[in-house]
Amino acid sequence: MGISRDHPEAGFSLIELMVALAVFAIAALTLLRMEGASIARTADLDQRFLREVVAQNLAAEILTDPAPPALGEASGTVLNEGRRFQWTRRVVARPDTGVLGISVSVVETTPGAVQAPAFTLDFTRLPGV
Repeated sequence: MGISRDHPEAGFSLIELMVALAVFAIAALTLLRMEGASIARTADLDQRFLREVVAQNLAAEILTDPAPPALGEASGTVLNEGRRFQWTRRVVARPDTGVLGISVSVVETTPGAVQAPAFTLDFTRLPGV
């Protein structure tokens, strides 16, 4: 009563199963790594979007204020969605065109947030209404 070896092609060998398992494991690890990168990019886009929103809100305030902003540099902090952002505004007179050149830079300063580059928005405004 032994094992019949009449049909050697009747199944998979242990080596074939191990190779198939290794290929599957490599593919699974690659997919997990891609998912982690995708999650990191999503978080980065979320942070960038909020920096843009803060910069656009500041620009809207500057453009709708009846009084033009003072020449020079100003800075401050603002809270948005429970996160803290630091902004810097630079205003220069452009005598060649008769407008004010305004640059607003925003960076997130929420404790524990990943440090990302500042988002800068450049626009112009008439010096008086």
